[in-house]
Amino acid sequence: MQEKGSISIHTENIFPIIKKFLYSDHEIFLRELVSNAVDATQKLKQLSSVGEFKGEMGELKVKVSFDEKAKTITIADSGIGMTGEEVKKYINQIAFSGATEFVEKYKDSQDQQSIIGMFGLGFYSAFMVAKEVEINTLSCKEDSKAVRWICDGSTSYELSESDKTTRGTEVILHVAEDSEEFLSESRLSGILNKYCKFLPVEVVFGTKEETVKQGEGDDAKEEKVVKDNVVNNPNPIWTKSPSDLKDEDYLAFYRELYPFTFDEPLFWIHLNVDYPFNLTGILYFPKVKETFDLQKNHIQLYSKQVFITDEVKDIVPEFLQLLHGVIDSPDIPLNVSRSFLQSDSNVKKINNYITKKVAEKLNDIFKKDREGFEEKWSSTGIFVKYGMITDEKFYDRASKFLVLENVENKFSTIEEYKALIEVNQKGKDGNLVALYSNDIEAQDGYIQSAKNRGFDVLKLNGPLDSHLVNTLEQKLEKVQFKRVDADTPDKLIPKEEKLEAVLSEEEQKQVKEIFEKAIDDKAYTVEVAPMAADDLPLTITRPEFMRRMRDMQANGGGGMAMFGQMPEQFNASVNANHGLVAKILKTEDEEEKLSLAKQAFDISLLAQNMLTGNKLTSFINRSVELASK
Repeated sequence: MQEKGSISIHTENIFPIIKKFLYSDHEIFLRELVSNAVDATQKLKQLSSVGEFKGEMGELKVKVSFDEKAKTITIADSGIGMTGEEVKKYINQIAFSGATEFVEKYKDSQDQQSIIGMFGLGFYSAFMVAKEVEINTLSCKEDSKAVRWICDGSTSYELSESDKTTRGTEVILHVAEDSEEFLSESRLSGILNKYCKFLPVEVVFGTKEETVKQGEGDDAKEEKVVKDNVVNNPNPIWTKSPSDLKDEDYLAFYRELYPFTFDEPLFWIHLNVDYPFNLTGILYFPKVKETFDLQKNHIQLYSKQVFITDEVKDIVPEFLQLLHGVIDSPDIPLNVSRSFLQSDSNVKKINNYITKKVAEKLNDIFKKDREGFEEKWSSTGIFVKYGMITDEKFYDRASKFLVLENVENKFSTIEEYKALIEVNQKGKDGNLVALYSNDIEAQDGYIQSAKNRGFDVLKLNGPLDSHLVNTLEQKLEKVQFKRVDADTPDKLIPKEEKLEAVLSEEEQKQVKEIFEKAIDDKAYTVEVAPMAADDLPLTITRPEFMRRMRDMQANGGGGMAMFGQMPEQFNASVNANHGLVAKILKTEDEEEKLSLAKQAFDISLLAQNMLTGNKLTSFINRSVELASK
């Protein structure tokens, strides 16, 4: 039997279009062909299970090999195989039934990830690297004859009898000159590891030498044997029931996924749903550094254990793209476009489901082991805060287990904290004022002043905390957040009762003039106000609004560029009730007055780590001079 024919197609030649269109992803040819081989193997198993195939199945493996001299790559399986009629049907007809539509739809597209498999063109991805493709196949059906199909990349093919005697299919690629990079063990191995690592049928690439013991006891001898080099794990743990797995299994799989990661995950979520969509997978919460570095591409997306991408935007909520792990859904095609993901209803359902499951897991840990939850907060807090800032539904769920840590390392939920500050930190306007520090060391003086008045101070020094503060203020009724150095201690939480100044209005006016002259900087607005006698003689503060905008800009606050162009503005509040201020006022020598005022100002700068360079040197010299008098 020998037959020559022409593939029915309304365009002159589909192959150059395939090659050009998918050029940036031409390595997927191996994924497509190995996936086809796996499908053929699984179909044989199905036929056997229902009694339609009664023969011996033997070893069911997919073998990938290459011959550098002959310039060929071979993908072989022992699956169901094809008859001559099936080759004509599945290779010649179905593969091109949608080819015209494919060309018309995508010929001008810039989306290099658009769907190829939708039109049955997966097999023809072979022509992205091959100048000629050969199929050698023998069907599992009784009395079938082996056939050989060959095509040189044109619309012509040749079909003839083959001398193949074993069931299954071999696809032999005669590699084109411009694709000889694939005739390399390391190149092919890399592709197999990327796309085929968890295929459900063993994939063999080459051989490996192992040392085994033959015999027992003293007579045992070590011998070297050659075995198939299996490159995949056909039974990854996400395909198993959580009840059959132990913590060690999850940790071992994490190391398999990320062999160069030394930290173990904090905990994990095993996803398993079959309605209204199919989804399995495992998401790990990694340890996260204090610095907010949004490293994505750690979640791998699979379809029936075939790797698709590690670009999971739209499928996984943005705030959870920091997680590690695997998601597998047959409802997502092998080759997906961004526009498909954004519009597909299953993708939106998966996104919502993952958000819900993560919130449930965190809430469960919080309820069962609050102490352990708080210990892990430095890592999990990044996910929770990011989610609350960016996702309305997650905010509603997470507000129950968001914990706020104070400068004494004690944790409270939102409701617990509101109850804690109800007595001392309610202003005359009825608003609760939550004080916080974003730099405990630099703001220690302000923190101590606040604590001396019975105020509690939160520690909000993370990269997302300035954004979180805004979100909480929008969501919580009658609650304000103020950084502890945003105003003088008595003005942070305005009360009905007011401190009285020991200085007269005329004296306060004189003090203001002295300090304005001593500071001589338009960035500072000088005011004289009554404070506690044990407060600093001068306190430097930055208006809360301006400070918060700058913090947000520094940590990725979009639309905040305008604040980077505005000059810094500070308040210099002189303590009308401090002994040093009274001394300055009584000093008759004008130079000494200015020197003491500058000293008070520099002490406040020093307390905020704002005194550097020449100003610091001048302060030290002045301090020595004053101490000598």
